[in-house]
Amino acid sequence: MKLGSRLCTLNVGGRRFSFPVELMKRLPLSRLSRLHSCLSESELLELCDDYDRDRNEFFFDRHSDAFSFIMLYVQHGKLRFVPHMCELSFYNEMLYWGLESSDLQLCCQRRLDQRMSDCFVHFFPEEEPQGPEEPRSHWLERMRRTFEEPTSSLAAQILASVSVLFVVISIVMLFASTLPSWKAAETLDHDVIHLTCAVCIGWFTAECLVRFLVSRDKCEYVLRPLNIIDLLAIMPYYISVTMTMLTGENSQLQRAGVALRALRMMRIFWVIKLARHFLGLQTLGLTLRRCYREMVMLLVFICVAMAIFSALAQLLEHGLDLETGNQDYASIPAACWWVVISMTTVGYGDMYPVTVAGRVLGGVCVVSGIVLLALPITFIYHSFVQCYHELKVLSARNSRF
Repeated sequence: MKLGSRLCTLNVGGRRFSFPVELMKRLPLSRLSRLHSCLSESELLELCDDYDRDRNEFFFDRHSDAFSFIMLYVQHGKLRFVPHMCELSFYNEMLYWGLESSDLQLCCQRRLDQRMSDCFVHFFPEEEPQGPEEPRSHWLERMRRTFEEPTSSLAAQILASVSVLFVVISIVMLFASTLPSWKAAETLDHDVIHLTCAVCIGWFTAECLVRFLVSRDKCEYVLRPLNIIDLLAIMPYYISVTMTMLTGENSQLQRAGVALRALRMMRIFWVIKLARHFLGLQTLGLTLRRCYREMVMLLVFICVAMAIFSALAQLLEHGLDLETGNQDYASIPAACWWVVISMTTVGYGDMYPVTVAGRVLGGVCVVSGIVLLALPITFIYHSFVQCYHELKVLSARNSRF
């Protein structure tokens, strides 16, 4: 092989492109940059379709026009779709050469997202073929899929249904335990509540332990957000039981323990366990993770508007007449509360402007809040639709295997 020669030729769909070897090393296309590190011709043929040793020419059976646009991106740093070419086909070419959708211009990214949402098509990384598994490994993989993928089999669906049932029962018991009539009930009713909570916690604990034992990567399992939430939902029960054993059920320390009551209320995190089994909650979490920039932008909008309108409201309602002014607006922090409930169009009515200028400012504040809150909603909506279709396709794909 003449990989050490000064010039390499790429034959893409019958069109030749010549590059110096040193330039190929620095190209942002992972497939081409890996050619130089190949030690044998068999490794080369894993990256290209054919190789001519005499002319040092690499053959790729790919779309030549798409590669031409990709090379324009390498030269000028801007990547756009090929005219009159399907967006999904061009994106497939991008993935082949080692590019991502983030490399596209923003307008083309929106076209690709819309096209993928309309066609319900999503690209997932191809799984590497694995050799024959041992019986024990195959059994562990089946157990893992049963607990982690509710749509993978009938047993997984039954297990998910039982888990959802325990979550619903635990939440109902948590809500009922705060009712005054339940607090004044007989000791037998309290025993039923404690027994039900113990059974639910036992199920959740066993489920977490089995998930941990059959997981592929134990460290990755511990760091997953849903698993952290499971731990936060389970640990308060064991902590409260330990504190009860140490302090006594009816002691003053037990009744006055604010930390203990807060730990018991953390059991509300059980609701988030439903995200394992409901596509809608998973979509919501994935959307929030992908749209964190838009969420931060929304918070910045609100904070800037709150600072401006609260200062003006304090001036118009109280600052111009310190003696007879509206005492609800005596300070800017107090006016910030009025700005928040006005911008979000809640309007509790606990404080309101009384001067003409203050009421005009209130109207402007309400209209500004509607506009500012609506600006990032479009991006979040499109991301939600894309995440929903992506998870739906992924769920259907897992149910087939």
